[in-house]
Amino acid sequence: MLREKMMERGAADRPGWRWRGREVSRVEALSDAVFGFAITLLVISLEVPRTFTDLLAAMRGMPAFAACFALLFLVWLNQYRFFRRYGLEDGPTIALNACLLFVIVFFVYPLKFVFGFVIGLMMGDGLTFAGPDGTLVRRVEWEQTPMMMLIFGLGYVAVWGIFALLHAHAWRRRAALALNPLEEHDTLDNVRECLLNVAIGLASMVAAYTVSWMPGLVAGMVYWLVGPAMWGHGVWSGRRRKRLMASLEASAIVPNAMAASA
Repeated sequence: MLREKMMERGAADRPGWRWRGREVSRVEALSDAVFGFAITLLVISLEVPRTFTDLLAAMRGMPAFAACFALLFLVWLNQYRFFRRYGLEDGPTIALNACLLFVIVFFVYPLKFVFGFVIGLMMGDGLTFAGPDGTLVRRVEWEQTPMMMLIFGLGYVAVWGIFALLHAHAWRRRAALALNPLEEHDTLDNVRECLLNVAIGLASMVAAYTVSWMPGLVAGMVYWLVGPAMWGHGVWSGRRRKRLMASLEASAIVPNAMAASA
C-alpha cells in the first residue's frame, strides 16, 4: 500500500514534525478504497476500442485524465499528511473525512467533464461532437458555462473548506496533541493555505454570475491565481518558519531538525 511505503520512508513531510499516526487506520483504508474508486470512474469506459482510430481517439483524453489524477492525488496527499501528523480518529475527524470522501466521489464526473472540455478546446477538438445519429451536438451552450463553473467551484471550495476545518480541529486539540511551536506554525499555515484556495473558488463562482463578457472563461481564468497565491504565501510563511526554527534552536527547544522529526 502506498501509505505504508511512504510511512516507512518518512516521506512527504517537513523537518520538525513528530508523526502521531504510525499505523494505517480503518478510516484511511476506507479512504484509499474511495480514492481508488474515484480514479476508476475517471477512466472507465463502456467498451474497449475496436479500431486503432478509436484507440487514438481515446488516447486524446489522456491529458484531461492526467490533470484530474494530479488533482485527486494532491487531495490524497494532503489527507495522508493530516493523518500522519495528528493521528486523530475522533468524531469530528471521522465526520469531516466522510464529507471529504463524499465530495470526491460526487464531483468526479463534473471534474472530468470540465477538464475534458477545457483541454479538448486547447487541443482543437471544438465545441461540437457527432452524436449517435451523426448530428452535431454542442458540448456546452455558452449560457450553461456559468453553471458549469459554479458546479466545479462548489467541489473545489468544499474540498479545501473541509481541509481547513480538519486543520482547525487539530489546532483546537494542540494541547492534547502536544504540538511543538513548529507544528503549531505549520498547522495554522495549512489553515491559511486552505482558506486561500476557498477564497479563489468563491471568487470564480462570483465571476461566473457577475461578469458580462464570457463569464465562464473569466471564472476559469480566476483559478490561475492559485499558483501566484500559493507561491506568495509559501515565501512569506517559509521565511517566518525559518526565523522560528532559528529561534527554537538557539533556545534549545528544538535542538535540530532531525531530533524534532524523530
